[in-house]
Amino acid sequence: MTSELILASVPPESREGEPLALTPAQARLRKMVLDTVPSPHSKRNYGKALDDLFQFCASRPLSRSLLMEWRVAMEALSPSTINVRLSAVRKLVGEARRNNMIGQEEAASLTDIPNISQKGTRLGNWLTREQAKELLAVPDRSTLKGKRDYVILALLVGCALRRNELAVATIQQREGRWVLADLEGKGRRIRTVAIPIWVKQGINAWMTAAGIEEGRLLRSISKSGKINRDTLSDWAVWSVVEQSSKQIGIEHFGAHDLRRTCAKLCRKNGGDLEQIKFLLGHSSIQTTERYLGSEQDIEIAVNDNLGL
Repeated sequence: MTSELILASVPPESREGEPLALTPAQARLRKMVLDTVPSPHSKRNYGKALDDLFQFCASRPLSRSLLMEWRVAMEALSPSTINVRLSAVRKLVGEARRNNMIGQEEAASLTDIPNISQKGTRLGNWLTREQAKELLAVPDRSTLKGKRDYVILALLVGCALRRNELAVATIQQREGRWVLADLEGKGRRIRTVAIPIWVKQGINAWMTAAGIEEGRLLRSISKSGKINRDTLSDWAVWSVVEQSSKQIGIEHFGAHDLRRTCAKLCRKNGGDLEQIKFLLGHSSIQTTERYLGSEQDIEIAVNDNLGL
């Protein structure tokens, strides 16, 4: 039944610039999957994934071996992109199973395709720059909640905040730039964190839309879309990070991993270790070194370029 319904004969090829032509069966399954996905960002990604699958499979029956072949054919893409596409296929198979289009045993075989291992997990729960950009693109910034969620992610990955710091954050101008002032971290250490321009732009859009002029930056939003006076809970921050990371194909990723991502990307782009220590609010350089997993590089040593 799978080959007949999911991968019916392919229609004539679409002309260049036109949407991919789908069979009625393919279009039906595609719509079923996209109707279950609330985020416009995920709809786009899942739609691209299914279109690519239909085009790759042509008229061949859908099978586990064919899906493994498709997975290998995507090796030029990032691991997170491949994993999102595999998630879309699992959704498709799940919808086909729930609508009695395929049997349970066949569905289990088709969904048993392993994800690609990612740097986000393999290297100690942090994202590459490309993955961070993908994550920031997840919130729908045309909505009030999307504007707020973008600011949550931007402050975590751009300013290395802890969850509890995020909930009480306020912004001020100091020495000619916007900062998150007097954050109280572990050991009651106080620090001030500069806000990058791209993060401030997101903050401006959120504050304007939410009508926030002073006080705590982030607020909870009711199901009806109203701004509450309540502070943002740890659970709300956790939920935004978890749901957004899942949409780019990364499981078991938390807010603290975005703090580590910020530190790692700062260091990778030449950031001074002591300045990263100040950014994180650590008590010592040694703590920051352990946090970053810094290792001595003998092959390309720092004292090779003294200019003497």
